[in-house]
Amino acid sequence: MAAFKLFSGKEKKDTLDRGLEKTKESVFRKLSRAVVGKSRIDDDVLDNLEEVLISSDVGVNTTLKIIDKISARAAKDKFLGTDELNVILKEEIISLLEENDPGDGSGFSVPVGANPYVIMVVGVNGVGKTTTIGKLANRFKATGHKVVLGAADTFRAAAIEQLEIWAKRTGVEIIMQKTGADPASVAFDTLTSAKASNADVVIIDTAGRLHNKMNLMNELTKVKRVMQKVIPAAPHEILLILDGSTGQNAFEQAKQFTAATEVNALALTKLDGTAKGGVVIGISDQFKIPVKYIGMGEGPDDLIKFDRVKFVSSLFE
Repeated sequence: MAAFKLFSGKEKKDTLDRGLEKTKESVFRKLSRAVVGKSRIDDDVLDNLEEVLISSDVGVNTTLKIIDKISARAAKDKFLGTDELNVILKEEIISLLEENDPGDGSGFSVPVGANPYVIMVVGVNGVGKTTTIGKLANRFKATGHKVVLGAADTFRAAAIEQLEIWAKRTGVEIIMQKTGADPASVAFDTLTSAKASNADVVIIDTAGRLHNKMNLMNELTKVKRVMQKVIPAAPHEILLILDGSTGQNAFEQAKQFTAATEVNALALTKLDGTAKGGVVIGISDQFKIPVKYIGMGEGPDDLIKFDRVKFVSSLFE
């Protein structure tokens, strides 16, 4: 089966605007109340703005950083008006996100020298992990790459079946074993097969839940170690999937997984159905890990390469 078509630039922009509609409406409504009756940015406005950002799930620490920067600008220019607040907020948030931007601008392409490029996907059950893998496979294949999926979440039969469905939908190869098989064995077989067939991208699914955090850490470490027997640099990317609609719970999940393994990329899903899009800003800032992808719907093309400028511009337009 052929891969699904990719968005054009305008379609991506429209999808982003629609996906952030609830967050944007919530933020603008709160901002309007924060500056009502005010002609310049004073302590009251800053206090109100702090409340707006925290209630939008930006997070306390990141909010305080933003407030400090705006306060410094307001102190420098005594006549800074509240009508400029959106512009200033936009500039400061873009600047904050830039600190954790890999800056490759590569889209769904494979870094030079990675043969194949191995992505290990982690995250709790229910965040859209397997669906995101399917969307990633679709995106990579549509840009001309040979993709192999590894069904290493062997603790749930449904996870294997769901990934198999996505493999068929997107027309990519999948390596899987029976439920209960050793996840590291599946990863080993997947990389061996991918290497033999000259695949460009390997995406390995992993368990979303084990008995406790120590078991999870041990399992992920074992999977990584076994993969490195086939490809020493693997995995090149450890992608943590977070459900953006859970707000502060996503922060806690990020804390647990970054402690368990060396996460170096983030994907936030389900942003189209929530007013908590501010969580993207806070998580990227607090964990110093770049947000690489955002999910804006259920379709196979509804995974967008994160662009901080477009994201913040869409939020404050």
